[in-house]
Parts: sequence; C-alpha cells; structure tokens
Amino acid sequence: MATRRASRPELLDEALAHGGPIVVFDQVNLSFDEKAILSDVSFTLQTGHTKIFLGASGAGKSTILRLILGLLKPDSGVIFVNGERVDNMTEERLMGVRADLGMVFQEGALFDSLSVRENVGYKLFEELHWPLDKANTRVAEVLGFIGLGEFIDRMPSELSGGQRRRVAIARAMAAKPRILLYDEPTTGLDPITSITVDEEIIKLRDLENVSSVLVTHQLRDAFYVAEHTAIRHGQNLAFQKAKEHKASEAEFIMLKEGRIAFEGNAQELRAIAEADPYIEAFLS
Repeated sequence: MATRRASRPELLDEALAHGGPIVVFDQVNLSFDEKAILSDVSFTLQTGHTKIFLGASGAGKSTILRLILGLLKPDSGVIFVNGERVDNMTEERLMGVRADLGMVFQEGALFDSLSVRENVGYKLFEELHWPLDKANTRVAEVLGFIGLGEFIDRMPSELSGGQRRRVAIARAMAAKPRILLYDEPTTGLDPITSITVDEEIIKLRDLENVSSVLVTHQLRDAFYVAEHTAIRHGQNLAFQKAKEHKASEAEFIMLKEGRIAFEGNAQELRAIAEADPYIEAFLS
C-alpha cells in the first residue's frame, strides 16, 4: 500500500532544514545474527506530533527507541534527532543528544531506595548538577503538572502502579526534553488507571509541545492518545475528542517482521484494516 514516506533526498533535506522534523529515519536496516530486525524503515516525526508504533512481539518496535537513543547502531541507513545525525555519532557526543530525550520504561523503573522527589530530580541533581533550590523548584513544578505534588516525599513503595508510571513521566520531563519516548507505559495497568497515564502523555504533547514516540500493545490507549486533546481554560483542564486536523498529527506505524506495513492516522488505520488481514487481526 502507499504511504506518505518521502524519498531519501527529501528526507535528508528535511532533516537539516530549519524547523524540519525532530526525528528522521531514512532507509534504516538492522540485523542480529543474520536475523533482520528492521528492514528499510523510513519515517519522520514533526515537532509536537506523535508516532505510535504497533505490531506483534519481535516486530522491531522497541528497537526504534533504542536507535533514537543511540543505544543501537543500524547496519545501514541514516537517523537524525534534533537535526543531528546520530547513527554514526560517538558515545560522548550522544550524551548531548540524549539530554533532550526523556524515556519512560514499561515498569516505570523508579529507584526504590529514593523518594519521589529524589527520583524525579535524579537527572537534575546527579547529571546536570543544577543548584539544589532550582532543582527542587523544578521537581515540585513537574509533580504539580501531573497532579502528584502532595506525594513528593513518599517512597515508591507507597504509590499505586498508576502513580509510579506518572512519577516516571515526571522524571522523564524534569529536564524539559523536547522528545519523550514511551515503551509500553500502560502495560499491566487496569483501564481506568491507564487513562490517567494516557492523559499525561496528551498533556505534555498539547500543552508543552513535546514530541512523542509511543510503543504499545494496548490498542485502547493508542487510539485514546491519538484521538484526544488537552484543552486548558484558565485553571481548568479538559480532555476531549480531537478535531480531524489535530487527530491527524498522531500517526500510527504498524510494523510487520521489521518492515512498515502501514503508516497513517487512526481513521486511515481503521479503514485499511478491512482490506489487510494482518492489520485486521491485530486490531481485533
């Protein structure tokens, strides 16, 4: 089927242009022990938009996140993050790129021996060496943003599963990254709790203009993030169905055996499912 992927010269020109996409994959290939993990993968992520990766286990979804972070190198192809080519970048230079990336892991990955304050501020305290008063102010700010300000001095063991995931999001956003990467952020949570996590992802995208890459098996959450928007009216915050132009800013990429089987918005994904047995089976 046709997709909206640009040709190689167009992608590379876009990546280097002022105001160009914040993430670019161009004909990326990666194999482990002669097994193809990604084959000819190309896509772009625009600032403030969302890419949602779906596919069966082993399709290559989480590998995309590791390549963006520079934890893996492709066998061939080109990857740009924030206008910088990262596929051939040294580890030392990658540290600067990673400073503008936040990562939310499947289980939250909080430090059990540290308080919520210390977990959220870990990068500010230990890596960026912010002055203590500045770091504490930022920690209180992000915890307030996710509605957990009163939990600042609690330990992770005192939090629910959903609260732990939201604290993980606060930690990822503490240093004000422009890109947030989410690896199965709602796995293991009940539907109601999952929605609270989804809404944090939406808030960051729509109110903070954070670009998002979401890897998930949870279709309910994927469509909720894609088709809802956060609106602030004074001190009040509401989540509502996104209008068509806004919903189109969230695009799905369906991976099948390391290749892109589909790329498009939620409406297009539902429409193509009727004609594609793989997608239909996945969505059902």
